[in-house]
Amino acid sequence: MALSETFLSHFEGLVDPRAPGRNHRHKLEDIFAITLLAVISGADNWVEISQFGQSRYAWLRTFLELPNGIPSHDTFGRVFGLLDANAFERSFSEWARTLSSLLKDTAQKEIIAIDGKTSRASHNRKQGQSPLHLVSAWASEQGLVLGQVSTLEKSNEIEAIPRLLKMVDLDNSIVTLDAMGCQRAIATDIRQQKADYILALKDNHPSLSQMVHTALTIAERKTFAGTPHLRRLEKIRARGRIETRRYTLSSCDKHFLADARWPGLRSIGMLEVKRTVNHETTRSVRYFLTSLEYSQMKDFMRGVRQHWHIEINLHWSLDVSFDDDRNRARTGHAQENLSIIKRIALNLLNQDRTTKLGIKAKRKKAGWDNQYLLTILDT
Repeated sequence: MALSETFLSHFEGLVDPRAPGRNHRHKLEDIFAITLLAVISGADNWVEISQFGQSRYAWLRTFLELPNGIPSHDTFGRVFGLLDANAFERSFSEWARTLSSLLKDTAQKEIIAIDGKTSRASHNRKQGQSPLHLVSAWASEQGLVLGQVSTLEKSNEIEAIPRLLKMVDLDNSIVTLDAMGCQRAIATDIRQQKADYILALKDNHPSLSQMVHTALTIAERKTFAGTPHLRRLEKIRARGRIETRRYTLSSCDKHFLADARWPGLRSIGMLEVKRTVNHETTRSVRYFLTSLEYSQMKDFMRGVRQHWHIEINLHWSLDVSFDDDRNRARTGHAQENLSIIKRIALNLLNQDRTTKLGIKAKRKKAGWDNQYLLTILDT
């Protein structure tokens, strides 16, 4: 059996969306298994998935029933277009939660970065269909997608984030969000799940942003006299780039807490960056709200740094290794369900420690070597 019963148990609750009869010639379990195996092995669309099945038919028959052979690419697209995407998202998150609990390092808090990504080619102008926008939760230390929810567009992320938070185990973690997620309700949800937060602060909260800027400016002029704080300097040299980062984490006094009225707020943070590239220097300053104590500077620095791992290790990897930005599946829920399959594949590939190859090379190796493909599935 190529797919373990434990793995499949998280998806067995999915309801077959097809009406019984002539169009029900292929088992849903077989369609799901072929799709996942094909995507791991390098297939990025329904045609390639069907071709994978055709080329591996004899091998697939050793563990799948395949009563009527390999489905056509139209069948794959139609089934995943009809499949309930919300139910599939919940099943995916349930499986990812069990995987995360096995890998979690209790010695330090996991950094869970939350951010959105748009599949640019998934729109359909003729039918007025917007491109698919997904908000994902990424466990930076473990290299896992913990969950995802879809939203009509980036501006709706505020509505999508609370739904995502309910699907993910946040206990003993630090949740990082960009300025769009800097909302009191979201901070409340995070604290209720026994997690800490680091929220980037920009001009979408002009009064609060000005308050934090003023508080840190005044404290700095007074050399932080009477204000509990920590400062750390970090220098990075890489590929002709010289970057100096100065982190400041300052405890909020009672007056500030009373004025801000943010749930669990303990500190305000600042990151000053001086970057020199080709003898040109730029400077930037970013502010943060966090439930971390000022003494937890190491966790604050980790959280700020690792938030951007979701861009590199998830979004960039999906675009470069899975051709996600050119995902043209548009029928029904097909584009969203295919994106879930790709994230399942990415999780499995990331957990493979038998080789130091990158994700794209691992997919090719899985496509060439059945034994390696089985190794990925047993990860």
